[in-house]
Amino acid sequence: MRILTAAACALIALTLAGSASAETVFGVSDETPKYTPDGGAAFFEQLKAAGLRETSVIVHWDPQNPQSISEGIYLDRVAAQAVASGVRLVFVIIPTKANGFTTQPSSDLPFLSFLQILAERYPQVRGFAIGNEPNQPRFWQPQYAPNGAPMAGAAYETLLASSYDALKTLDTGIRVIGLGISERGNDNPRAKNNISTSPVRFIHDVGAAYRASGRRRPIMDEVAFHPYPASSTDPLLKGFAWPNAGIANLDRIKQATWDAFHGTAQRTFEQGLTMRLLEVGWQATVPQQFLSAYTGSENVATTDEASQAAIYSQLIRYVSCDPSVSDVLFFHLIDESRLEGFQTGLLRADGSPRPSYDAVRQTLAQTGGSCSGMPVAWRHATDVVGGSALFRRRGGNFAVVASADEQVTFVAGIVRLPARGKPSNGQVIRGLVGSTLPAVQGKVNAYWRATVTIPIAGQRPPGRYAVALLLRAALNPGRTSVYLGPPLPSFAVVPSR
Repeated sequence: MRILTAAACALIALTLAGSASAETVFGVSDETPKYTPDGGAAFFEQLKAAGLRETSVIVHWDPQNPQSISEGIYLDRVAAQAVASGVRLVFVIIPTKANGFTTQPSSDLPFLSFLQILAERYPQVRGFAIGNEPNQPRFWQPQYAPNGAPMAGAAYETLLASSYDALKTLDTGIRVIGLGISERGNDNPRAKNNISTSPVRFIHDVGAAYRASGRRRPIMDEVAFHPYPASSTDPLLKGFAWPNAGIANLDRIKQATWDAFHGTAQRTFEQGLTMRLLEVGWQATVPQQFLSAYTGSENVATTDEASQAAIYSQLIRYVSCDPSVSDVLFFHLIDESRLEGFQTGLLRADGSPRPSYDAVRQTLAQTGGSCSGMPVAWRHATDVVGGSALFRRRGGNFAVVASADEQVTFVAGIVRLPARGKPSNGQVIRGLVGSTLPAVQGKVNAYWRATVTIPIAGQRPPGRYAVALLLRAALNPGRTSVYLGPPLPSFAVVPSR
């Protein structure tokens, strides 16, 4: 949580076969009701008037006082009022310091006892989000080891697995919400600032740790994701480059989850795992006549209020047609009053409604959170996303140009063809990987092109040959794409002696 402060066609298909199977629940992520004397009664009425039904609040865990619910008096009040108002409450549990979860062995982490104390005290709360943006150093440290090896994903997996067991032991009906990842990360342990992990790589690291542990139970019921835009001036469906992801790239999060967990006890999205967009928002410029309710100076680009309203309405219609998305929380209902913070709310800091408040209310009144268009039908990819190959004759050689929409490794070289017909992908792979014929190996980053030259003259047994390319997804080598160039001319085949 930010406190005070081109989907691949191989993955996405649109179908006309009815609407999404369940309503999407919309709400807000906002600390305001926790601190109001009425326990959020007025806040919840404003929320419900807009058609919103859920609120998340932060629960702080202090490793120095591990069994203490430091804001218990506020949580008691807001939990009781949420029930009275008919609003669903979600707890997002974070440590008071970014290294709070990593400074002691997880096997005897007092946090697990704290979780059970929290769940027993607030049985009306059915959703527990474990951690917040653990791919960001503001909320989780360390991200990397001194030698540059990633650490955060594996450490978080241990915490999430232990938390799942602790909560399910107490009450199997509790929904354990995992990951809570932000939309971006630089994957650079030597970065000058914000040393972080991209969402796709973080999911990979969590999955690798899960598989290595040999665990035979799930670690989460839902995936939480925070698909903020790169800039609030961006339209809704301007996505991110791989391995980051936004609203337009939910398929990328689904694919990363499948890559990480398929074939294990942890469900993937095709097996019923759901996604909570636990935070999302576009910052809007505050009109001059309302600035007296704010302090400080704006420090990022913002959109105008009318554009924010249009985006929020479009967002509701868009995600309601994705059956994997169960809940969407706007960040916030009410703006933060510090302009250096977030002005993403449906209400301004003085409580006056933005155009987005009416836009959300009207859109939800029309749709009820149900899909009114074409629902998304997603299936995992088994090949490389966006992979391509171009074969070009270059003098006495062949040039192979390899590219993909994700990071890949490649092998390019000459393979022997069967006497008749085309070889199978398996035959090509064996010919490239196990052959003594010339081959070149390497790595290509997403959206880049690698050009390799393959000499086609040389000593080879008589037969039919062609240049071929094998691409493997870097984060799941089991996903491959095979490309075969045209047969080599007969003069290129030189019998061995």
